[in-house]
Amino acid sequence: MDLDKLIEEMLEESKRTTATRVTRHTKILKATGHLASTQARRRNDPLYKKMIYHRELYYKYRELVHQKYELRVIGAARR
Repeated sequence: MDLDKLIEEMLEESKRTTATRVTRHTKILKATGHLASTQARRRNDPLYKKMIYHRELYYKYRELVHQKYELRVIGAARR
């Protein structure tokens, strides 16, 4: 196969897009997580500070922050 033709095919592949469906439940979960982190930052939550400072434990602390603020922000996430 000619190298030029191969490069042309590779460039053509990158122009294609794939449409993905995102369910309402997924959107609510994503918004809840984002709003929980935002609210924790506004309130100067020590868990949020730990989450940002300790990158290796980021996901652990992120989960704790989301659990703490989930009930407060779930209404806003549904809007």
